[in-house]
Amino acid sequence: MADEVTLLDFWASPFGMRVRIALAEKGVKYEYSEQDLRDKSALLLQMNPVYKKIPVLVHRGKPVRESLIIVQYIDDVWRDKAPLLPSDPYGRAQSMFWADFIDKKIHDLSRKIWTTKGEELEAAKKGFFECLELLEGELGEKPYFGGETLGYVDIAFLPFCCGFSTYETIGNFSIEAQCPKIIAWANRCLQKESVAKSLAEPGKVHELVLEIRKSLGFD
Repeated sequence: MADEVTLLDFWASPFGMRVRIALAEKGVKYEYSEQDLRDKSALLLQMNPVYKKIPVLVHRGKPVRESLIIVQYIDDVWRDKAPLLPSDPYGRAQSMFWADFIDKKIHDLSRKIWTTKGEELEAAKKGFFECLELLEGELGEKPYFGGETLGYVDIAFLPFCCGFSTYETIGNFSIEAQCPKIIAWANRCLQKESVAKSLAEPGKVHELVLEIRKSLGFD
């Protein structure tokens, strides 16, 4: 089942990073295909004709789209190692709820931190920390959101940590000062090779964000 796996991705995509972590956790070998999002390849358009977006996991010629769906697919197909979702229905539902929360809240608010200013920026910062505090509550005293092992919610959230230093610089705040459990969790996760090798370098993410901000007329 592990034969012929290709990932269509873009290096800085938090959604693509999710898939990379999941594949690394499972030990799946795959071909990585970097995509130019300004000049989308024929393969990407063929494999995702609806949204025309990355990431796309192509497994034995068949495409799987949308990052959280891909991570669940990976967990279902390569079941013999590193389970990512709980086996019980309630636990699975809770994991899916928090992953969806991250998609709907953390993604939107973190982007607003570096694409807005003034009152809109302040509102985004306030909302961002409210969300982080909720996530701290869900994490509790567990080492990972998945409990004793890295899981679905960890994978959903981790890629946004690549931008933490950028958010702090632009928003003039400290995540560690207000949400120390989140930073401790992120550092714990980064000790895992599957995570460290799958995430983009924060410095490169910062450079990309500054380029985008400049194109938007912020700097």
